[in-house]
Amino acid sequence: MIDVLRARFEAHPHRHEGISWDAVAARLAAHPDALTTLGRMEDTGGEPDVVDYDAQADEFVFYDCSAETPAGRRSLCLDDEALRSRKRNPPRGSAAGKAAEIGVQLMGESEYHHLQSLGEFDRKTSTWLATPADVRALGGALFGDRRFGRVFVYHNGADSYYGARGWRGVLRV
Repeated sequence: MIDVLRARFEAHPHRHEGISWDAVAARLAAHPDALTTLGRMEDTGGEPDVVDYDAQADEFVFYDCSAETPAGRRSLCLDDEALRSRKRNPPRGSAAGKAAEIGVQLMGESEYHHLQSLGEFDRKTSTWLATPADVRALGGALFGDRRFGRVFVYHNGADSYYGARGWRGVLRV
């Protein structure tokens, strides 16, 4: 996994300007559990890459950087509450539940905009986003995509699911 991450790091220097691979590798060596989680992200098609260093928290931030949401992470509702409320034709799981299974958080709205500043993602698919509690309390959920050369964040019912909507994860190490 470390070789895959290094190759991706070197192939996309614009994603992590000012961050040294040696510092990332040292952090990963000190946190082998993070390498396991990054391996799960990779195994599910996420193509994780380091995209930021949070100096205040002293953490490297990894995002799923696959061009489209990974195929194996689609056709899910937003969270387990939405999954339980779906009486007819429930999906096979929830985005938040699957993210928790592999040890990552769902990407939030600001993180999604940051991802989109690094390239063009979700031109054919869309991504469930971590949704603010006030929106979620009303049954809603947020998702984003890139269409017509712009990034959009929309709303939908949290219990909905679509073949082209998946999820992206965030891991802080």
